[in-house]
Amino acid sequence: MSHQQLDDLNIESQDVLITPRALKEKLPLSDQAADTVYRGRQQIRDILDRKDPRLFVVIGPCSIHDPKAAMEYAERLKTLAAKVDDALFLVLRVYFEKPRTTVGWKGLINDPYMNDSFKVEDGLNIARKLLLDVADLGLAAATEALDPTTPQYIQDLISWSAIGARTTESQTHREMSSGLSGPVGFKNGTDGSLDVAVNAMLSVRHPHRFLGIDPDGRVALTTTKGNQYAHVVLRGGGGKPNYDSVSVALAESALEKAGVSTNIMVDCSHANSNKDPGLQPLVMENIGNQILEGNTSIVGLMVESHLKEGNQKIPANLDELEYGVSVTDGCIGWDTTEQAIVNLADKVRDTLPRRVRD
Repeated sequence: MSHQQLDDLNIESQDVLITPRALKEKLPLSDQAADTVYRGRQQIRDILDRKDPRLFVVIGPCSIHDPKAAMEYAERLKTLAAKVDDALFLVLRVYFEKPRTTVGWKGLINDPYMNDSFKVEDGLNIARKLLLDVADLGLAAATEALDPTTPQYIQDLISWSAIGARTTESQTHREMSSGLSGPVGFKNGTDGSLDVAVNAMLSVRHPHRFLGIDPDGRVALTTTKGNQYAHVVLRGGGGKPNYDSVSVALAESALEKAGVSTNIMVDCSHANSNKDPGLQPLVMENIGNQILEGNTSIVGLMVESHLKEGNQKIPANLDELEYGVSVTDGCIGWDTTEQAIVNLADKVRDTLPRRVRD
């Protein structure tokens, strides 16, 4: 009796990629880059521990598709960061992977040339090189940890990670987050519910064991220590915002009842701005007002911003792409970004030092 094929019936091909160790040897950290990442993580930890009174702001393009534009944005942000450093710690948003409800461009690592060629190894090289350039500039970087394999390639260059609304409930992402080297923010569910983020925070602080890859790309049983710097990110949901003072107070109560960190970060985009990027500065203004009125739980913000406002579809002819414009969610432009950041810093500068814990 002949055996019929049972394995890989729907697999067309498998290409072996460069190992994490080989990529890091090819594109190693400089001393400056390593110092930037170390200091970035520590400053965020100090903010979460209330040793540092500042707010940290993860800000930048919805996604990275053009390294040249990303570096121009990074250089501008570095200059702006120095102006507001006494009130705000600015962290560059460098998102290389995009979750998709159905189909669409999955980000620079998966499809760096935006033509469905899926040159993933090229994407990994481009992503790591950009992160090195950003770190050498002295700017801390943040990303969304989406594919559980990717952190082995770039996590040594990341100061803060997000787990998105679609994956906060995922056991795989909770386990992975328990081993990430920097602080991690869990977004509330797409329906606005906080329970999934609370459960994620309860999970991530404990050790886990799961299948992963080692630095040489081999499948390995990975044992983590647990991540003590997880916190919630309010991003709205179900068509409603949740950054207002009542929603924040309800979140504080739920987090305290669960016995997890009451540190709260607000995502100014998504449902909190009704998917209108132009409303993000109003959300920032509202958060500043809450802090003036005595709020002590909000420690950070997330803002989607690019060189130019709005967004664009990916054209068939990539030469038609407009420079400095997002190809995913709409962003506020640079002039608006700079004004909103300066306004927030000016508003909270004198109040923030009172929030430091002894």
